[in-house]
Amino acid sequence: SGNHCNELKVPLHGYLNSFGDAWHCNRGYQKVVNECIKIDIPENGYLNESKHGSGWSCERGYAAKDDTCVAIKVPVNGYLSNSSYQTGWECNRAFRAQGDDCVAIQVPKNGYLTASKFGSGWKCDRGFVEVNQSCVPVEIPPNAHLDYSGKNWECNRPYSRLHDQCRLPD
Repeated sequence: SGNHCNELKVPLHGYLNSFGDAWHCNRGYQKVVNECIKIDIPENGYLNESKHGSGWSCERGYAAKDDTCVAIKVPVNGYLSNSSYQTGWECNRAFRAQGDDCVAIQVPKNGYLTASKFGSGWKCDRGFVEVNQSCVPVEIPPNAHLDYSGKNWECNRPYSRLHDQCRLPD
């Protein structure tokens, strides 16, 4: 019983690997069963180096849809983005995505814009708390001061808190 060598059939547009035990497709071709099929690159697309998927990607400003690359529609007050894979665009600072638009963030009096892409896009200044989309002052009883958070209060020493007031110890 000797070793058997099977002939390796390399398809058209393919080549043997360096060990001679497998074949790969030339650049621009993709392995489909036992053949190397030419990758059909759509307009505004380019060949990528991925061994999986379609073998092509869309140029910046375009998104893959079916077998084509369609232009990304960037809304007013928005910009092309690499990080937003769903839409391909993000909103400028002070604007928030709402459907296919970028709408201005409405910052209430005594509030400020935040850098967060989540939530309302604003927070209340120190000494104010959010109530119904507005910023209202923290109500501080006598003998108390704002705490470190700026959203609540604590009693001055030697007073201690009893419900919503500061009382001297008995």
